[in-house]
Amino acid sequence: MEQAHSLLLNEEACSQLREPQRAEFVFEWLRFLKKLLPATDRADVKQTQKRLVEQLTTVLTSSPGPPTRLLLGQCLALVYRVGDSLMSSLTVDRCNDIIRSKDDSPSFLPTRLAAVACLGALYEQLGRLLINSFKETVANLLKAMKSAESQGRCEIMLCIEKILRGLGVSAVSCHRDIYKTARTCLTDRSMAVRCAAAKCLLELQREAVFMWSSELENVATLCYRAFEGSNYDVRVSISKLLGTLLASALEPRQIIAPRPGSKRNSLQEVMELLSSGFLRGGAGFLRASGDMLKGTSSVSRDVRVGITQTCVVFVSILGGVWLEANFSCLLSLLMEWVSHTRATQYPTDAVSCRCCVSFILRATLGTLLGEKAQIAAAKEICQIISKQKRVMALHEGNMETRVSPADVAASQHILVCTLLELGSLLQDLSSTAAPLLQDTSIGMLDTVISVLLHPSASARLAAAWCLRCVAVGMPALMAVLLDRCAERLNALKSCPESVAGYSAAIAALLGAVQLCPLGISHSKGKVVMNLAEDLLRSAAQNSRISIQRTQGGWLLLSALSTLGPTVMEHHLPRLLLLWKCAFPQSVKDVENELRRGDSFTWQVTLEGRAGVLCAMKSLVVHCKDLLTDDVISRLLPLLSCAVSLLTHLPSIVKSYGNQIKNAATVFRLRVYEILTLLQPKTYEESFGIVLKQLLNDLTGPEITACAELNLLPSLCCSQDLALLGPGLQDVDQHYIEEQLRGGGSGGGTLEHDPFTIFEKAQEVPTPLPPASALTAAAVQLFGVIFPHLGIQQRAQILEQFCEFVRQLKGARQQTVQIHVAAAVCCTLKCLASSRKELGPEEVQRPALSLLLGALEGSNPLLRCMAAEGLARLVQVLNEPSITVSITLMSFDKLKTARDAITRTGHALALGTVYRYLSGISSPQYISACVGVLFTLSQDSTSPEVQMWALHALSMVVDLAGPLYHSHLEASFTLVLRLLLSTPHTHAEVQQSLGRCLNALITSMGPDLQGEGAGVCAVRTSCLVGCAVMQDSQDCLVQAQAISCLQQLHMFAPRFVNLASLVPSLCEILLDYSVLINLCSSYLSLRRVVVACLRQLAQREAVEVSEHAVALVKELPRRDNSQLDVTIKEVGLEGALFSLLDRESDPQLCRDIQETLVHMMSSAAESNLAHWLKLCKDVLSASADSAAAASVETQQEEDGDRYDDSSAFHAKSESSGPFNNLRWSTRVFSMECVCRIIAQCENGDPAHFNMALAQEQRLHESTDFLVLHLADLIRMAFMAATDHSDQLRLAGLQTLLVVIRKFSNVPEPEFPGHVILEQYQANVGAALRPAFHVDAPPNVTAKACQVCSAWIASGVISDLRDLRRVHQLLASSLAKVQVGRDVPSQLYNESTFTMETLAVLKAWAEVYITAVQGSRQRESPDSHLQQQSEEGGTAGPAGAGLLKLVQTDLANLSRLWLAALQDHALLTLPPQYSSQLPSTGGSFYTAETVEQARPHYYSAWATILHATALWLNSTGFIIVDEGPANLSRPVTPTSMGQSASMSSVKSPEDVNTDRLHLILGISVEFLCSPHSGEQLETINSCLQALQALLEVPWPRSKVGNDQALSVELLSVLHRLIVTRESPSIQLAVLELVGQIVCAAQEHVKEKRHSAEVDDGAAEKETVPEFGEGRDTGGLVPGQSLVFGALELCLCTLVRKLPQLSPKLAGSPTGRGGQTCSLSNTDCRLVTSAVAILSELPSICSPEGSVSVLPTVLYLLLGVLREAVKGSVGAEGGQLVPGILQALRTVLTSPMSRAEKSRGAWTELLQSALHTLLESWSTDKMEPGVDEVTMLTSLTIFLLYSSAEVTTVEPLQTCCIQTFRAGLESKDPIVLSRSYQLLVSLFQGPEPIARPFILALGGCLVSQLEEVEKSRPQGPAELQAVQDAVRALEALVFAADETNRPQLVAVLLPILISLLLDENALASAPAASRSLHESALRDLMRIGPQNSAVFKALMASAPHMKARLEAAVKGNQESLNTKAQAPRVISKNTPSIQLKINFL
Repeated sequence: MEQAHSLLLNEEACSQLREPQRAEFVFEWLRFLKKLLPATDRADVKQTQKRLVEQLTTVLTSSPGPPTRLLLGQCLALVYRVGDSLMSSLTVDRCNDIIRSKDDSPSFLPTRLAAVACLGALYEQLGRLLINSFKETVANLLKAMKSAESQGRCEIMLCIEKILRGLGVSAVSCHRDIYKTARTCLTDRSMAVRCAAAKCLLELQREAVFMWSSELENVATLCYRAFEGSNYDVRVSISKLLGTLLASALEPRQIIAPRPGSKRNSLQEVMELLSSGFLRGGAGFLRASGDMLKGTSSVSRDVRVGITQTCVVFVSILGGVWLEANFSCLLSLLMEWVSHTRATQYPTDAVSCRCCVSFILRATLGTLLGEKAQIAAAKEICQIISKQKRVMALHEGNMETRVSPADVAASQHILVCTLLELGSLLQDLSSTAAPLLQDTSIGMLDTVISVLLHPSASARLAAAWCLRCVAVGMPALMAVLLDRCAERLNALKSCPESVAGYSAAIAALLGAVQLCPLGISHSKGKVVMNLAEDLLRSAAQNSRISIQRTQGGWLLLSALSTLGPTVMEHHLPRLLLLWKCAFPQSVKDVENELRRGDSFTWQVTLEGRAGVLCAMKSLVVHCKDLLTDDVISRLLPLLSCAVSLLTHLPSIVKSYGNQIKNAATVFRLRVYEILTLLQPKTYEESFGIVLKQLLNDLTGPEITACAELNLLPSLCCSQDLALLGPGLQDVDQHYIEEQLRGGGSGGGTLEHDPFTIFEKAQEVPTPLPPASALTAAAVQLFGVIFPHLGIQQRAQILEQFCEFVRQLKGARQQTVQIHVAAAVCCTLKCLASSRKELGPEEVQRPALSLLLGALEGSNPLLRCMAAEGLARLVQVLNEPSITVSITLMSFDKLKTARDAITRTGHALALGTVYRYLSGISSPQYISACVGVLFTLSQDSTSPEVQMWALHALSMVVDLAGPLYHSHLEASFTLVLRLLLSTPHTHAEVQQSLGRCLNALITSMGPDLQGEGAGVCAVRTSCLVGCAVMQDSQDCLVQAQAISCLQQLHMFAPRFVNLASLVPSLCEILLDYSVLINLCSSYLSLRRVVVACLRQLAQREAVEVSEHAVALVKELPRRDNSQLDVTIKEVGLEGALFSLLDRESDPQLCRDIQETLVHMMSSAAESNLAHWLKLCKDVLSASADSAAAASVETQQEEDGDRYDDSSAFHAKSESSGPFNNLRWSTRVFSMECVCRIIAQCENGDPAHFNMALAQEQRLHESTDFLVLHLADLIRMAFMAATDHSDQLRLAGLQTLLVVIRKFSNVPEPEFPGHVILEQYQANVGAALRPAFHVDAPPNVTAKACQVCSAWIASGVISDLRDLRRVHQLLASSLAKVQVGRDVPSQLYNESTFTMETLAVLKAWAEVYITAVQGSRQRESPDSHLQQQSEEGGTAGPAGAGLLKLVQTDLANLSRLWLAALQDHALLTLPPQYSSQLPSTGGSFYTAETVEQARPHYYSAWATILHATALWLNSTGFIIVDEGPANLSRPVTPTSMGQSASMSSVKSPEDVNTDRLHLILGISVEFLCSPHSGEQLETINSCLQALQALLEVPWPRSKVGNDQALSVELLSVLHRLIVTRESPSIQLAVLELVGQIVCAAQEHVKEKRHSAEVDDGAAEKETVPEFGEGRDTGGLVPGQSLVFGALELCLCTLVRKLPQLSPKLAGSPTGRGGQTCSLSNTDCRLVTSAVAILSELPSICSPEGSVSVLPTVLYLLLGVLREAVKGSVGAEGGQLVPGILQALRTVLTSPMSRAEKSRGAWTELLQSALHTLLESWSTDKMEPGVDEVTMLTSLTIFLLYSSAEVTTVEPLQTCCIQTFRAGLESKDPIVLSRSYQLLVSLFQGPEPIARPFILALGGCLVSQLEEVEKSRPQGPAELQAVQDAVRALEALVFAADETNRPQLVAVLLPILISLLLDENALASAPAASRSLHESALRDLMRIGPQNSAVFKALMASAPHMKARLEAAVKGNQESLNTKAQAPRVISKNTPSIQLKINFL
């Protein structure tokens, strides 16, 4: 194929190929040429032009296929356009000659068609250059038209269309001729020709003014005729033509010279034209009047549907602004259609016309108008409804003004259309329409409610549905409407219309509750139940309204079930009783019943029983949980009674005439429906009667023709339905196209089954007429019952079916065959899903014969279903032999049969048979299938056979998987050959080819990426195939091309050229395509396009965007559509937003949203300003938002800072790229903003740092989120203050995200301030509306969350500003305190729970923030951790905030405790549900337990934390004047109980209850944390427990209760093992420390009291307190000490595996390696060590002896790791903690207790020995911290008893260690050694003495050396000074007698440190400092020991002189300047000890 890529055709390569490949080669060359020519230099083209034209002409004459001829024409035209255009006329002449040729042979046809196509392309491209030959060409074409076949006619029409497009106004001379020819084609028998003619005329009307002026009526009549017998494509094309003409007639695009007597058309005249077609059809006057006389209606449905689509096109072209201006006029004209007697002659016609008008209203109002205009339209509709009120004056009894039935009929149809449209509008507008309903001048609700009294049922039901839509859109009105309807129903019980109307309205409203998350109050269920009961009980009182009351009562009860089991369980007993009363009690009663009664009583009875059955069905569907065995056992007698009545129905109908026939049908239908839902096992005894009835309904003599379209599609496979044309679900006109498929029964409508009004649906239900519905129900029930029959019975029934089909003839046979086949298919489906057997051969045979019969049925839908049935049969039998025999049968049939029906059916069967057998596993079967299907698919005489065979082939490819690989090449060749040769008129064949190609690409899969020659060829075939389909004029074929390219892109993305694919996708979306103007009107095509874009955007979003924008820049400007303007301004993403706003298909909208999300995730961060502006534009694209924005700019205090604030002010409504977007689109834009913020969070930190962002902005042109903060706040504000509740929620959520992310960002210009401070006014203004009385609870709840986040963020420092937001929370708190006893409950009780808990949670968060803030201020140093974690929380407003909260704290604490108690009850396991209070809790009711749980779940942790902090602040001292029982607080719900019990509980009990409540909730949660996302909740829990244990009273409770403490420890142990979060682990250890502390306090107290009680004398008998008692044993699981040890060990070993002998050598233990600990790890280890050191003190003496070895081992182990420096850089933090812990252990009272003293001494000696040992072994290692080692030794020496350290050899070792320290060369070690010696010398005498003796001399000699080598640096200076201190301490440690001798040693040393005057000036700083400090010491010590001092001075004159000189020098320096401070900062030791241990 590469050889095809050249400017000239490579003829040599081409000639070597076989015929099929040659066509592909030529096509590929033309494709390449088309891309190459525009890019080639003009001179190069001119050089080769002659040869090129020759080659192209050769292709032209060699019978090219349809796609090739299209490309050929384009290439020829391009050659002349790029090269020399002079010779083009020769080619035109050549083409004309070919067209004139008399050769009629089929082989010449492709050449003639190619010539026509080339002419079209030449004229389109070259236009006026060919003006000379134009007339001749057109004449030639029009002449050829007369003898052309359908393909030729189609091609000529398209050619003329292109000629007209190319020549424009120059073609005016031929307009009339073209018009005449196209007119005849418009009613051609070939649908493709009709479409082509419509396109030609559409092009013609651009210049041919006469078409929409003088000829308009003729064209319209012609179009109506063209609609008759048309298909969907024709209707779309012609409606576009006629709609455009009418729009031009109304608003001409060009000025036309007025002819005498003519005037401009008015809207009335234009609509009159449409009306005539709609009401009279396309016939002329004579025929129409003749039909009138005969009384037949001549308007076919396809004409009506076509006119409906025309009307939509007409209005769409004129646009939204026109519609807004002319809506009232248009509406009244449409109402004339629907009320005209011709349109409503027959009920089915009336339904069909209503559908058409409804569609026009929906398609125009719903898509063209913005929200504001929709509200105006709703007002207009309301006025129309009001005008119909005249008819409703009936029930007032004014008989004289009685209205004629014709008026009632006319008004009912008007009302149905208007009410349904009004409902749709209000539901779409949602809460945006609130102002409209509140407007009393319109009185919309009153108007709608008044229609409930209309005499016509359909109008009443439409009004009920409209009310339901109002309730769905505005849930706040639900309760109001329910109350109002209930009240009116009670008041007007005696009027039949009111009973029927109001009960329907209540039922509809109850159905709406399913779509309203906020629900309705439970009390409403009771009201409805009472109403229904009342109606049913009073039904018999007045025969005039019996039927209405009966129907109304059961309708209400059926609707009541939709509220779900929680409501229904209360009413079930009454419901069962009512059911029971409706049926006779015994067989005798049944017989008596049959003997009496008349037609009216039977009608009432049957209506009543049908109602009962419907109520049962509703209960079974909506309340499955209530169907216990008991309830079912009570249902069954009623059902058997109903079933037995079925047998008597025919005789009853016979006796009482046809009046009750409908009631009997409905009754049967209800019986079938309920039986289908129940388990067949339960009603086995009734099978006989039921089956007899079913057979009668499926095959009996009375059956009406069932519309197969209602029955069969659900039983077919959705894949196969593609064979039947565009599925109903794939077109926008689905709603009216259904009318054409409904068959004789007409479309569905609400009055066919009023009981569907409460179904869960967004659209109005369209139930079928009872007779059609009965057939469908019978088929369903047959499928359910059949699997439960015996084998014999099964065989018998199936044989009977076969017999029926054999005997009957004609239409009846067809109907029965459809029913029977459907029943069999349904059965097989049920058998397959329940995995049951069909039965032996005698059952299989008739089933197979029925399916094979259907497979050859004339109806294509029946064949599809039969093929699916065969697949199910094979699945159920699951026997390979049977499968093979069935396929062989099909193969045989296909070989012999010649008729299309048999061949299509069996071909499809080959594809489907293996569908449910997990694929085809037999290669032979695949080969056979391929052989047969290849042959069939090439049968060009029958396109239908081709289509079905190719469809089957695509399924075989899918099912064969890898086994198909051997046939891939042949299949690709076949598909491509057919694509290149199938005419455009056979689009259905091309669609099947597309499906085949798709399956082949999927089968190849990733192999498509290969580089082999074979793979390359296949890949090229795929691309060529896609190109052929993309060029097709059929939208569904284009859709196939796109999905094939999408598959290719998935498997081999490198080979899909996005530069051409993306523009082609955008062209389709832009409604501007080069090929066809109707492109995007196809829903399925738009779906495929967006799905493809979604996939492309996932991988290459940026490229997709760029290609889209490039396309729009290149597009020629002809039809300037809204969307391409959008792309130009805001890129593809903006166009997608516009599209999202217009589309209503849910799948399409989801795909558009996902595409946008993908584009955003790859481009938003790099193109931040663009995306944020886009979201802002979308958000402000509504009149309301623009107004809100301008209000906001006034509120902004510094508006001048933002340059766009004035722009906002001045914006008119239509500015910006978007106009009037719907609220749902705007909500999505807010979600996008939140996504962008989340995305930036993972990106550059400068996004959330103003200073950094500004700095980086200077260096590079990047953009940061923080720079757009003003926009973010403004968008959030606009959304939060909108009318739409959903948008308000989205706005508040965005505001919350912004506050959380930006609250800590400092403002660089104003240090000490944060950037959000300037937006206080905006935030306050955004929050205020959410706290309005009318705000929905979910909005208020969200606003509370934002409020608390705002206050807690610490942004606001000024108390006045705080007060504003605080006021909002205070108002909501007041609302909560009023409680739920508010009389008007608008929503479900659970919403009260939601709002209350949101308020309490918000207050809790604020209180926590306030407390933490005030604590941080009190102790700025201690809470380092909190400051690091919650950087910005403790703003200066902390104290003020606490004061603000303090005022409400008494109430809040009560409410918090109440909420916690509720939560505790709700977390009880199900088995304790009986213990829940029957009335519910403080904030939830018993009925709403399930809905309340999630609200408590989200709020309890914060409330728990706040409550604990409050209890902490009160210290558990009750200062409450109210009743003491606060565990059930005084809230409105528990007022009674608490008052009665308050006298019982003492404050102690209340406190205990509170403590246990908090502990219980915490432990319950911590024992079972369900997921990893709950870290915040766990933290809250732990902080709450910490707060509690800070208070003495709870500590004493926990300390007293050993079991509780152990339980807490085991929960905490589990937590520390399962959670890796450092904050949680730290909190756990802190809590453990508090528990140990509590135990310590408890033990101390007991020891103290024992000592006081027993007195000193009986000391020996004091019982042992503490763990271990007198044995010393600790029991795991019961011992607190053991639990704490486990926990600490776990922490230590996880951080320092080297501690464990087992782990030390293992690879996980990182045995000898150093493991670096982080800061947090060090804190964890320190905490654990501190807890360890406290453990011995809570043991008895014996117990402490058991614990001590472990404690010491761990302490010394950690110390050793710290000393070795193996814990990394942060290890220095550990040391102080370890040393403190060591000191705690050594000073433990147990070490001195008599019983344990000996053991302790031994153990401590061992520890000291270990310490010294490790010193001697580790000393050689580098990096050992000697200082720490010496400090720990000192602690041992000072704090343990003398017995421990004075024994040998320990003492000697200690002294040697110190000596080694003194000999160190490191001044720091020296310095610390001296400091420690000071402590030792001052210590107790037995310890100090040996050290003084051993080290004194050494000390003196070291100091004497200093004179020779004076200190050089600060460290050495410090060492000398510390040595002096040590010597001084030694001197003063001596007793008085020996001290003078020692002073005499000290003073000379000090004097030797002085410098003489000369040396002092030049001495280094360190020496000078030493001199000064020595002088100070001398002046201090000298006077204290004056005798020694004087003696020394006298004996040593040189010393005296030195001293005097120094004193004198000192005096002088004092006089000159103040004394210089000592330099300390540099001299401190490297490890600063935080705590002074010594």
